[in-house]
Order: sequence, then C-alpha cells, then structure tokens
Amino acid sequence: MPTPPIIIIKKKAAHGGHHGGAWKVAYADFVTAMMALFIVLWLMSSSSKQAQVAISGYFKDPNGTAKEVGSNMTGTGENLPQKEKKEDMEKLKAQLEKSIQQMNDLDKLDKNIEITITAEGLRIELLESAKETFFESGSANLNQSGREILALLAVELGKVPNHISVEGHTDATPFSGKNFYSNWELSSDRANAARRLMQQSGFRPDQVSQVRGFADQRLRNVNNPTDPSNRRISVIVQYLGNNGDDVPTKDVDPKDGKASAEKMPVKTASAVTASSTDITHKPSPAKLDTAKKEADH
Repeated sequence: MPTPPIIIIKKKAAHGGHHGGAWKVAYADFVTAMMALFIVLWLMSSSSKQAQVAISGYFKDPNGTAKEVGSNMTGTGENLPQKEKKEDMEKLKAQLEKSIQQMNDLDKLDKNIEITITAEGLRIELLESAKETFFESGSANLNQSGREILALLAVELGKVPNHISVEGHTDATPFSGKNFYSNWELSSDRANAARRLMQQSGFRPDQVSQVRGFADQRLRNVNNPTDPSNRRISVIVQYLGNNGDDVPTKDVDPKDGKASAEKMPVKTASAVTASSTDITHKPSPAKLDTAKKEADH
C-alpha cells in the first residue's frame, strides 16, 4: 500500500489580547495616594500642636471636623505674637517710661514702677515698698500717687487697640479687721479700683478684658512672703494677632531673676475673675438653704 503522507502541524504561540490602559489608572491612583500621604506627614511634622490636632481630627471624623480644620489651622498662624507687634511693644514701653519721667513728683517712684515685655505682652507693675505705696493701708482706696500714675497709664494705653488685663496681688500677711474679708477680696477690690479709675481716665469702655485678684498666691518674692513688693497692681497690654484678636494670656516669669510664684501652682479655683465689671460675692449654697428654710417658717 502506498505510504500515507506525513502531515506536520505547526502551532504558533498566541499572544495575549490587548488589556487596555487600566493598569495606568491604577498606578496613577497609587502615586497620588503616596503623594498625599507624604504631604500629610510633612504637615504633621512641621505644624504646631493645634494644627496637628485639627488634621488628626479631620481624618478621624471628616464630616464632623471639616469646618474646624480650616479655622483652627488659620488661627494657629494668626494668634502668634508677630515681630512687628513686639516692636510696637518696645515703642510703647519707651513712650510710657518717657511720660512717667516727665511727671512731677513721680521721680521718687521710679523704682516702684517696672515695665517689661513678656510672652503675654507689655507688663506694667506698680510695686509698693516700705516708704512708697499706691493704696491706703489695708484698703482698696487709691492714694494720690496711685491715682496719678494710673491716670497717666490710662491716657497712654487708651490710644492702643490692645485689650488690657488688670491684676491685684497682696503679700502673705493675713488680712484682719473685717469678718469674711481676706486677701482674696482685697486683691480683687484693688484691681477693680485701678480698673475703675483707668476707665474714667482714658480707657475705652471695652478695652479691659479681665480683672483678676490673686491674693498672695503669686508672690513676687517667695523668699520673703511679707515683702512689700509682693503688694502690687499689674496692668498687662495683651498682644494682638494678625486677625486683631488677643493672644491668650500666659503665666510668665519675671525678668528680674527673682524667684516668683509665677512658677508655682496657682489656686485658680479661688482666684476672682471679672470682665470689666465689679466682682460680686455670692452666698454659699449652705447659707442659701438656711435662708430658704427660715423663709418657709
């Protein structure tokens, strides 16, 4: 029989079909995500604590904190004391010192008035001594020296846009003479007396932001709690941020190198604070309850 023909079948390797550009889209998404991650890491490492909290809150709850992130991050930069603001404080300090030197009969108080620039603003301290005072002894009544210097400060400080804080401090000598009246009441009453006179002498009606009485809890000279310099009135011209708001007040150590209770824990629960108004003392709940029972009978 004839030999059958030999048939050779050659198979060609088939190439995969064209898959399109889907991989390019996925790669682009990956690169974009990595870039966003690096930007967030950079912001977290170079931003302030407030900005970090805002960014972290956004990723935890985008719907709940989305509006807060922008406002917080904006406020972070705007509320910091700026260089030009500190330069303004230098000019104001020089102007106040010049005005005080020009006042008659106040040259003797040169050592009793200290003006320093701190992280919270311009701090003006009226320090009493054994010979020179600003208030009548054990009273919130200003004497002639106190009225003159506070009136001068009011005229000068009333020209600036900054808000003012007024603080009253006493030494550690216990107050005697009145029942239920202590150094807490005396320090807050003196601060309010200073505030009233300054508002009458040149302050704008809305210029005072705080009136605070610290009694003997922030002694200037902790080594001598009864030292007269612990009795003082502090007037603080607060910094302004770029947006015109006050920079939050901070506790600052004095620059004279002396030990101070600014470094010590403060009994803030007992501190008396007011905003441009006199401080009123409310009766305790126990007294209110007793009064109610008596009324019922």
